[in-house]
Amino acid sequence: MAYDLSLLDVGVIVVFLFGIIVARLISIYFQANFTRVIVLYIWHTSFCFLYAWFITQYGGDAGGNYQNSLSLRLPFMLGTAGVYYFTSIFSSGLGLSFLATSLVYNIFGFIGLVAFDSSLHFIVQDKKRTVRQLAELIVFLPSISFWSSAIGKDALAFLSVSLVLWASLKLKKRIWIIIPATLIMLLVRPHIAGILIISLSITIFWQRNISPLFRFAIGVITIITCFYLVPIAITYSSAENILSSKDLKKYIHQRASYNMEGEGSVNISKLPVLLQVGTYLFRPLPFEARKFTFLAASLDNLVLIYLFIAGINGIIKKRYQSRGENRLFLWLYSLMTLLILSTTTANLGISMRQKWMFTPVLILLMISSIGKRQIVSHKLTSPAAKNGLAYLEKT
Repeated sequence: MAYDLSLLDVGVIVVFLFGIIVARLISIYFQANFTRVIVLYIWHTSFCFLYAWFITQYGGDAGGNYQNSLSLRLPFMLGTAGVYYFTSIFSSGLGLSFLATSLVYNIFGFIGLVAFDSSLHFIVQDKKRTVRQLAELIVFLPSISFWSSAIGKDALAFLSVSLVLWASLKLKKRIWIIIPATLIMLLVRPHIAGILIISLSITIFWQRNISPLFRFAIGVITIITCFYLVPIAITYSSAENILSSKDLKKYIHQRASYNMEGEGSVNISKLPVLLQVGTYLFRPLPFEARKFTFLAASLDNLVLIYLFIAGINGIIKKRYQSRGENRLFLWLYSLMTLLILSTTTANLGISMRQKWMFTPVLILLMISSIGKRQIVSHKLTSPAAKNGLAYLEKT
């Protein structure tokens, strides 16, 4: 179906300019350089235009999401229907065109990109120049901006996980950010929101300096949340008929057989778990690419492979020193999500999109383990130098 991609549309111009205002605001909040934030905005927006053009030529979920939002016929539900209703705020409510609505989602993905970039900047700010440069370049991986710039679940899911990543750097002070981030994830992928809550709960209970009263309050909140959230997640994932280990095995094989048609299909259900994880994370590879999107993703995957090899090597050699981030929470969330998705997904086209719900977390964990931190001299005589060090400690 053809869509109006006119750049002279009033809605397109207004939303684009509004994105610049958002860029200024979030540069202040995330303590990021405004020039770099604008560069990220232009970069991310260019993929939004590319994706919109791609939809007009080859079709895709983004076009269906927009069309379904114009005439809602389904009752409100989390997941796909939730995206329809959320999109209708902009399409039906504000009368925005397909391209203008795409730019709205582009802003959500862009905020996530800045949060991701700021998190990486924080974690490597006292490392060697080569590591800092790697962190600065990694956010320009095309797959990140391509999938997070379109109308659909991926932009919102990426925003959610990036906010969670930013919050984890100072979890005690920023724990409130987890609430809107979880609600965003709940709208599009309820089962992943459940993993977020479980990971956070385990992390809090593991802390030694938590008072018994606060621990009890968190436990009550977690139980109440799970009481309402678990049934929703089970219904969303069609797992309500699992009553035994045999049913669970059958369910996993069934989920892994979905969407097996097309060039992106790879039957991973019969592979060992480690190969399933590797396939989900690092494929397609360049020799498997038969489409442009697959080729771009394969080049990104080569970067990820290098990053993971270097990061795991650093972890083995114990090169990592904490800057205050909660690594238990990050490991729990990323590994649980990776294990669940890699064992229930067969289509590489789907994995290329869904893995950005947790891959930013793994990237931060890997890149934080590469190289040693530079030793900062504490013999600071200049008041400006002392103030600068104090500022870094606060941020």
